[in-house]
Amino acid sequence: MSPLPAQTTDVHGAKSLSPKALYVEVAELLRQRIFKRELEPGSWIDELRIAEEHGISRTPLREALKVLAAEGLVTMKVRRGAYVTEVSASDLSDVYHLLSLLESDAAGVVALKATDAELAELQSMHTELEAAARSSGGQTDAFFAINERFHMRLLTIANNRWRDQMVADLRKVMKLNRHNSLLKTGRMQESLEEHRAVMAALLSRDAAATVQRMREHFANGLAAAT
Repeated sequence: MSPLPAQTTDVHGAKSLSPKALYVEVAELLRQRIFKRELEPGSWIDELRIAEEHGISRTPLREALKVLAAEGLVTMKVRRGAYVTEVSASDLSDVYHLLSLLESDAAGVVALKATDAELAELQSMHTELEAAARSSGGQTDAFFAINERFHMRLLTIANNRWRDQMVADLRKVMKLNRHNSLLKTGRMQESLEEHRAVMAALLSRDAAATVQRMREHFANGLAAAT
């Protein structure tokens, strides 16, 4: 892998800071490696090897690990170093419970307050989700990406930045287990049908039904994940 750029050089040869602090770039790199299972849950993070792979010192790497630890993706163990977090059944249940509460509440707000254009945008994303499911051939990455865009756009429309931040952090932890859920036989189709029900309730502007459909979606997702 190529080294991460810590600095840039201007036309006069002077060094300047990169647009992002190096540790932020390193955190994102490690985050994606965790989500892709290149770093497995429970595995020890070899700081020296990773620093050498990317041509960086251990200082920005350790700062990046602190960021990931705050997000719940990494667990720091005294005198043992950093490990990719293992999500227990209890942890997963807690995460899904909170996401269900937060996102169903947001969905209810959207049913009542979204503009017609915003609902049309969500419908367009749902159409993309349908297409991804039909053409997936067992590949879930495209389905996951569109699904997440749909959920995050719904939250943006609901317009509560505190809820948005909580959901973003919880979804990072949920991703540690996400491949296990949709890979179960029939779960992708079930998830799609649940999305259809959510979308139908949104388009009907039925807040109570939208809240209920979203809660059912998360309950079923938890059942598949465990």
